[in-house]
Order: sequence, then structure tokens, then C-alpha cells
Amino acid sequence: MKKNLSLLLKLCVIGALALVILIALYLVDGVISDRQTYRDQAVESITASYASEQRILGPLLVQPYRQVIEEESTDNGKKKIDTRTVESTYTIFPSGLNVMGVLKPSIRRHGLYRVPVYEFDGTVIGHFDVPEPKLEGKVEFGVPYLAFHVSDARGIVGRPTAELNGAAYPVQGATISQLEQDNPVHPPLGWSTNLRVLVPGMAGKVGGLDFKVDLALAGTQRLEIVPVAGSNRFELSSSWPEPLFAGQFLPRTREISRDGFHAVWDVSSLASATQQQLIANPTAGIDAISVSLSDPIDVYRLSDRAVKYGILFVFLTFGGFFLFEIVKQMLIHPVQYLLVGACLTVFFLLLVSISEHLTFALAYLVSSLAYIGLLTYYLVFVLHSKEYGLAFGGILAVLYAAIYGLLVSEDNALLLGSSLLFGLIAIVMIGTRKVDWYQKTADLAGTAGAAPPPPAPFFSPTGGGEG
Repeated sequence: MKKNLSLLLKLCVIGALALVILIALYLVDGVISDRQTYRDQAVESITASYASEQRILGPLLVQPYRQVIEEESTDNGKKKIDTRTVESTYTIFPSGLNVMGVLKPSIRRHGLYRVPVYEFDGTVIGHFDVPEPKLEGKVEFGVPYLAFHVSDARGIVGRPTAELNGAAYPVQGATISQLEQDNPVHPPLGWSTNLRVLVPGMAGKVGGLDFKVDLALAGTQRLEIVPVAGSNRFELSSSWPEPLFAGQFLPRTREISRDGFHAVWDVSSLASATQQQLIANPTAGIDAISVSLSDPIDVYRLSDRAVKYGILFVFLTFGGFFLFEIVKQMLIHPVQYLLVGACLTVFFLLLVSISEHLTFALAYLVSSLAYIGLLTYYLVFVLHSKEYGLAFGGILAVLYAAIYGLLVSEDNALLLGSSLLFGLIAIVMIGTRKVDWYQKTADLAGTAGAAPPPPAPFFSPTGGGEG
């Protein structure tokens, strides 16, 4: 009975030690979150001094007008004519829009952190079919204009150029107050415009309008383009090897290689609610295509995932120790469990700190070699055998290599992880299938008070080793 209580007490101590290590891993995860916050602050700092993520909306053809409407009414049996004036705009969406451009990436640094930025060198080509306005009464038309919106006007590089029906027109910056000054008619747009091209010859007229605008735009990490036309085609290329395509529409075709990417979108107004969104509630979310110059490997995200796998590391290491105690009848002191767990915790701190200076793969290799090397050397003495220590270190090396495959494999992580767990359980079950657990635990409890054999020296004073 006392032997069983002694074994139960040791299991409780091992469980308590595992809980302590898991708390330490939780604190390490907090350190990773703090480093992520610092990285996000670095992005905000670069955005504040460079340019933010960019969204290109337009062009739309905006026609301001003032309409005088006469209404007949009756007052005490007498007919009279009342007049009221309406000042508004109507907006014409392009029938076709083609945006072609190159994203030229570069890296900005803020302390330890690297932030990808870009310069978009693009051409916007399209066509308007201008219908006859369905307005009654006396109508005075203001000067129509092509309206553009970019998210951060600080990113406009140089001066954009525009051609309308083959003729050159100046591209101007625009605010609502400027438009009110330049137009005799107030243009109450529901969304802001910061680029415009005045088209005085099209005031109130019917016909076609071809346009071409060359635009260079700097931004940070992400570029979005809004499909405002009836038929939209966007073609983007870059030397960045790891793009992230998002938004409401993915590319119809894309080619990604180590030399960069090339992507093409074809978006119809039948598939997009952009035009209805701009008319109904232009301040709300608007459909758009999106491409981001993402970091090929986010070291903090991968480190965070590694810490979550640290729970598996703890239980596998402690479980392996306890299994070794049962099978080989060799006692391992709780302090030794604690030291091994502490070494495991420091491994993750090493991984995060080194990955801020080296690639994640190299940081993982260096941290793993340091951890496995130290642990193998220590286990040679804990397990009183060079062969057992090296074997345990080899198992850890295979395990850490498998965990690295899980970390860098986004699509197959669940499959690889479940297969790894199944394989480990299968190895333990098959390897211990003939073990008499009652006898082994009784023998282990019986040797709890016995002094352990002296450890085999790993390094002799002369530099040699013996088993």
C-alpha cells in the first residue's frame, strides 16, 4: 500500500511540474504577443511617414446640375405656379475598366522590424457611355469631371496624366470645397474624391468618352482596386514572391514563382455589388480586389504556433521519462524533470529572439541544436547511459524536425499533426505490448528508496568517452 502511495505521489509531483512548465510557456506566449505588438507599431510608424494601405476607386463621371422645377397648386380655388430649385449630381459608371500595373516592392526598417512597401506604376483605361439625362424643367449643367479616390493622397508620386478621347487633360487634386468654388452647382457626392479631371466639353451632352490615366502610387503592404465598371479587368505583376490575394474576388489566373507573381482579375457588375453600394451607402464596405505583399514567413505567428505545440513537447518528454522509469526500473528525480522542462521553455525564447535576426528556418535549427545538444548531454548522466541519452536525443531530433514541418505547412498541418500523434501512440503501444504494468510499477515503487547507480562518465579527463 505504501509503495502504491509513493508511486501516486510521484505522478502528482510530475503533474504539478508539468503545470508549472505550461504556465511558463503561457508567459513565453505573452512575450511573443508583446513582440507582435511592437512589430505592428513599427508598421504604423512607417505608414505615418510613408503612405498607408491604398485603395483605388474610380474613375466615375460626375455631372453636377441645378434643376428648376415648376409645380402647379391650388390656393382658395385659384391655381398658382410654385417653383423650387434642386441642386444635385448624377453619376455615370464606366462601361469598361482596365487597370494594368506593376507593384515595385521595397523594404523599410524600423529597429529590428522589416515592413514591405511598394510603388504602384499603373495605367487606368476605360470607356463611358454617356446617356441623355432624364431631367425635367429648366436645367443648368455644371462642369462634369472624372472623380477618383485613393485612400492616402500622400502616396501619389509625381503628377498623374490623363487623356480623354485622345486629348490631354490636367489631373487635379480635389476636395468638396474646391469643387464648390469651381462649379456654379453644388456637387454633393456621397464619397470623397481627391483626384479629378474636369471635362467642360461634356456638360449635359450625350456620347462616348474614352479615358486613360497614368498613375504612380506608393503604399504599405496592401493594394485594393474597386471594380466600378460594368466590365472590369485588372492585371497586376510584381517581383514579390509571396503575395496574399484577398478581397471579395480572387484572381481568375495567377502565376507565382520565386521571381514574383502575375495575376489577372475579370469582374463583371453582375457579380459585384459595387455600383449599388456606392449609390446606397458609399461610406460602408465596398467590394474590391486585394493583393498584399505579405511576409513569406511571419516569425511571430510561427513562434506562437510552436509554443502551442510546446504542450505536446512537455507531455511527450515527461511521458517518455516516466515510461523509461517504468520499463528500465530507473528513478528520475523531480528536480531533473523540472530542469528539462525549464530547458524546453528557454528553447522557445531562443527561437523568438534569434528569429528576429535570422530567418525562421535558421533560427529554429540553431535553437533546436542548442536545446537537443544540451539535453542529450544531460540525459547521458540522468539515465546513467550514453546509449540511452543519445537515443533519447535522437528521438527528440526527429520530433523537432516533424514539428517544424507542421509549423511551415499551412494546408497540411492538421493531417501531419494527427499522423504524428497517431504514430507516437502506435510506437508506445507496440513497444510496450508485452510489459506487465502491475509488476513494473510495483518494482519501481520498491526501488524508490534505493540509491541510484553511479552515472557513467561521458567525457574522461583526457577527452575520451566511455559508455
